[in-house]
Amino acid sequence: MRTRSTVPLAAAVALAAAAVVIGGPSAPATAAAPAPLFVAPTGDDSNAGDLAHPLRTIQRAVDLAQAGTVISVRGGTYALTTNIQIARSGTASQPITLTRYGAERVVIDGEGLPNTPAPVGGSVPRAQRGAVHMAASYWRLIGLELVNGPYGLYCDGCNGNVFERLSTHDNYETGLQIQGASSNNLVLNLDSYRNRDPRKNGESADGLAIKEGSGTGNVVRGARLWHNVDDGFDAWMFTSPITVEGSVAYGNGFNRWNFPDFAGDGNGFKMGGGDPDPAANHVIRNSMAFGNAAHGFTDNGNPGSLTFDHDTAYANPKTGFDVDSSTSRLTANLAVGNGTAVALGRSTGSGNSWNLSSVPAPASTDSSVLTGPRTATGAIATSPFLRPANGADLGARI
Repeated sequence: MRTRSTVPLAAAVALAAAAVVIGGPSAPATAAAPAPLFVAPTGDDSNAGDLAHPLRTIQRAVDLAQAGTVISVRGGTYALTTNIQIARSGTASQPITLTRYGAERVVIDGEGLPNTPAPVGGSVPRAQRGAVHMAASYWRLIGLELVNGPYGLYCDGCNGNVFERLSTHDNYETGLQIQGASSNNLVLNLDSYRNRDPRKNGESADGLAIKEGSGTGNVVRGARLWHNVDDGFDAWMFTSPITVEGSVAYGNGFNRWNFPDFAGDGNGFKMGGGDPDPAANHVIRNSMAFGNAAHGFTDNGNPGSLTFDHDTAYANPKTGFDVDSSTSRLTANLAVGNGTAVALGRSTGSGNSWNLSSVPAPASTDSSVLTGPRTATGAIATSPFLRPANGADLGARI
């Protein structure tokens, strides 16, 4: 699977820390990059924040950051009593970076926050949503693990951000949620799993949601979304096109927490919906949905013209491709072992498995490589899982 090329984390930190301005007498004046900031569990917020004298809290570093600052967080668990609030924006040319230091494991633990969980039938005040709560633009969050929060990462009114190689799991709401007026955000190589919502008996917590808002240019690439209580991906009430590429949703919508009156939906990719349903022309390509409790891919009432291209739906008990509310275009998609292959309605397509006289068998139904460790670059490891054994140009190649 192709992924966006990135500079290794340690190299990025080193480059930022070593940045200098070079020029002779005639060279134009150039502003030096801000000094990097470092955070460590053994630090002190009264420190200068350099590598030898790190800060103690991520919030202090966030408050000190300017456009172009790189914040490097040393390994350890950062147990929160108030959530991390990111309100200051970087710029398009000088984003602010919040990253783990090298390959060290950084866990941001929200178990001590309010609303973990909220009471049944309760709501989470907006400012308390997320172990990390963002209302800012032009940030890069890289390599962090967000757990046990009232949402993992919640971003409302965000533009031009990159969320790269994050792990958001075991939160009391959606793992990563973007909403409001939010444009040009990239979610790259996300792992989001086992998120649940006791307050709604499973009706709300997804792996990843871009919902209840608008804004062009939002892209999801290389995400794995699994064992979440509601859906893998949810685009409910988002009125602008979202692009999803090279992503996987599996095992979503099962009541692993024994919630009473269980309300989880269990779709792999929920590509819209609302009350009333807004039309949004989302695009999803080279992606897989398997073993979810309901549909693999669904327009969920979205009346727009969506694009489904080279996607694979496998072993979903309802419909592989449920697109009978939209006027979608489906090309070279593969549906195997679902309750129903497709609910087409007014949607059209060509070269899909249901257009063939016989559906090719998969080369492998062993998902262990795809669901196992990522590669050194953060990509999903390549395997023959669910590829047609006869080499037909059908479905996803991950």
